[in-house]
Amino acid sequence: MARGKILAICQSGGEFITNSDGSMSYSGGEAHAIDINCEMSLSDLRSEISAMFNFNADTFSIKYFLPRNKRTLITISNDKDLQRMVDFHADSDTTDIFVTKKVESRIIRSVVADSGTSTDANTASVATLEEAKRQKLCINWDSMITGVGQVFSSPKAFRDALHKYAIANSFMYRFIKNDGSRVTAECTVEDCPWRIHASRSSAKQKFMIKKMNDIHTCGKELSKESRRLASQRWVASIIKDKLRDTPNYRPKDIAKDLQQEYGLSLNYSQAWRGKFIAKKELHNSHEEAFSQLSWFCERIIETNPGSVATLHTSDDSRFCFFVTFHASLYGFEHGCRPLLFLDGLSLKANKQWKLLAATAVDGQNDIYPVAFCVLDSEASENWHWFLVQLKSAFTLSRAITFVSSSQNGLEELPEVFEDSFHGYSEQQLIENFKKEMDESWTQELKNKMVGHLKRAICACKVDEFNESIENLRIQSKELAEWVLGMEPEFWSDAFFKGLRYGHYSSGAAEIFNDWVSTRYEPSVLQIVDILRCKLMEMMYSRRESSNTWTEVLVPSANQKVQEEMIKARSLRVACSSDSVFEVSDESTNVINIETRECTCRRWQVTGLPCMHALAVLERMNGCIYDYCSKYLMTECYQQAYSLSINPIPDVGGPVCADSFHAATTCPPRTRRLAGRPKEKPAEPRIIIKRAVRCSRCQGLGHNKQTCKAQI
Repeated sequence: MARGKILAICQSGGEFITNSDGSMSYSGGEAHAIDINCEMSLSDLRSEISAMFNFNADTFSIKYFLPRNKRTLITISNDKDLQRMVDFHADSDTTDIFVTKKVESRIIRSVVADSGTSTDANTASVATLEEAKRQKLCINWDSMITGVGQVFSSPKAFRDALHKYAIANSFMYRFIKNDGSRVTAECTVEDCPWRIHASRSSAKQKFMIKKMNDIHTCGKELSKESRRLASQRWVASIIKDKLRDTPNYRPKDIAKDLQQEYGLSLNYSQAWRGKFIAKKELHNSHEEAFSQLSWFCERIIETNPGSVATLHTSDDSRFCFFVTFHASLYGFEHGCRPLLFLDGLSLKANKQWKLLAATAVDGQNDIYPVAFCVLDSEASENWHWFLVQLKSAFTLSRAITFVSSSQNGLEELPEVFEDSFHGYSEQQLIENFKKEMDESWTQELKNKMVGHLKRAICACKVDEFNESIENLRIQSKELAEWVLGMEPEFWSDAFFKGLRYGHYSSGAAEIFNDWVSTRYEPSVLQIVDILRCKLMEMMYSRRESSNTWTEVLVPSANQKVQEEMIKARSLRVACSSDSVFEVSDESTNVINIETRECTCRRWQVTGLPCMHALAVLERMNGCIYDYCSKYLMTECYQQAYSLSINPIPDVGGPVCADSFHAATTCPPRTRRLAGRPKEKPAEPRIIIKRAVRCSRCQGLGHNKQTCKAQI
């Protein structure tokens, strides 16, 4: 088959069957062959399928399986999805695609006009609709048991058929004998003669019904004991499809729906356990996914040469899974500033696992993930292991500035990166600062104090830093002393020795939590693959966007230079030598063009010429771009995204199980807590209390009756 072209077998009219191993197969219907190339659009494909099966183009959806993954159906909803399918099956001779009709949900309203229709008739019609709905759902169950001689593939298949048969015919049964070779059941009502017996035939070893008395004298009415028919596994099999489309399907809604549709009375516990089993079957268990991590490491390295994927396990079944892709490494080392943010975060989708992330900033000041590690605890030894893996992955030696919260990662940095610089995260510092202010502070005053702290963080000169501290001291001496006690040399530009280029914290937590869906609890394997897909799309979209840029500087830097140029035109420039100049406005600053330094220190901190430097360059008729950091150039930005992260088509699971890995890689020990697992808690309400002000002395924190001021 030619490159970029596949032969697709379109199937419609059949049904999906779930096998014992969890995989799915398609049975029945009709099939047609069609050629799909990389240039075909989704609308063209829909038009061709519509003519092929005589369908309306808006009434069906198109799905397919990934190679070597028959458990999850992938929906084609746009042209990019169609292109991915062609790429994934480029090495296959044929590809199966399935055309399924969309299910429409309609609301039926009864309109009572002047026809004289009574309300009783309307009520009866509603009851008839409900009964018809139930009969439609159970229409095939009434014939699941046909009589003596009927053959089943196994005792389990017979028990499943008997279960549905009892629900469709509204009676309860109990097992007299139930094992791997024979099953005997009878009606639970005393003196009712209904009875059935099935066992393996001696000749073909098939499970067959040998005896059956199909006469009921009990009236066949389900009572409250009907909940016994709704086993956990059966409830899971019934609600699985709806749970896939509606992840927030509540247990009380499950019980209500089963009562309306099947006439079964379930309690809350049964519905919840059925939902739990269905979720586990829909999304591979953590243990199953964990056993595939060693295989996944090999697939990452195989499909993305130069990448690093390492799995570390300990004797107590703890693990660390480190991943960095070659495209990200190359882009960071050749196109990003030597600045890394270290973040330890809990994913909202699955709080059982922790994520350690090393992220950089590109020329457009967007987050650039470099490496990440999934593990079960954020211990100091895990941070040390993560940093060791990160250092071994780098191919270039250069001084890197690290920014992290004071309690996460920083204490391990000097041991691994000896020549690096370490700074505190602005976000963590501000959060700790807010905790020092009690409820007597108004929200307006709190915001004002935070503003002073931010100016102290961004202060380029010591004078600016001291001015911000004095503003804090006016409001509270204790808070000013607390800020000074937090080691400003680790977080203020006035004292920090490294280069942060105007970036003081990262948004890694928001980015990664937005990427990983909270529709269900993903396993470790699913988390890593979701992040890989998001990184792959990010690299592609930003590369395509940058190819349209025509300026030397990236758009954000170019806009900043234009704004500073307007300010520079009002400055006075005096020349001292060929490279040293004096620039005056409200203050006097000295510029050294050769060393790229200004006494305001903004040139050194940001990598872009400040307005004083721009005034000098304009007088010299110098080229502004020669004095900008190379990391802000469009060429350097394009180099950061020049490589691609390759897809892993068979991510659903390895072709064959590796017995060695299965023996040595054990899943982490997880203990289920007592009681029903809690859903994600609602966000706490933020209550802003008004500060109490004394009408006598105008002080805060007390009233007139408790005032002790001398007036």
